[in-house]
Amino acid sequence: MASIFTKIINREIPSDIVFENDKVIAFKDINPQAPVHILVVPKKEIATINDIKEEDKELIGEVYLAIGKIAAQLGIAEEGYRVIANCNEYGGQEVFHIHFHLLGGEKLGPLV
Repeated sequence: MASIFTKIINREIPSDIVFENDKVIAFKDINPQAPVHILVVPKKEIATINDIKEEDKELIGEVYLAIGKIAAQLGIAEEGYRVIANCNEYGGQEVFHIHFHLLGGEKLGPLV
């Protein structure tokens, strides 16, 4: 069964896309935790960080290059931002298609 993110990639579910190339898509989180809250998702469906394979290392690099471009595009690169990736239930992962939360637009507090 395709993840909700795969459905967004395939345009089966609408989203507010802020960046896209052939390997990565990024869109606004529907429940933002900061003034800027973007989900950055590889188009290849990989369930968790634990499932990243050797052949995926270039793809993960592409994700981080996209994060830098998006941060600059949205004007948060200079002041700073946070990138979070959750893994499995105890790590808070809810959608089992790896994704990276880009948070910024204000001074972020410490992680608890």
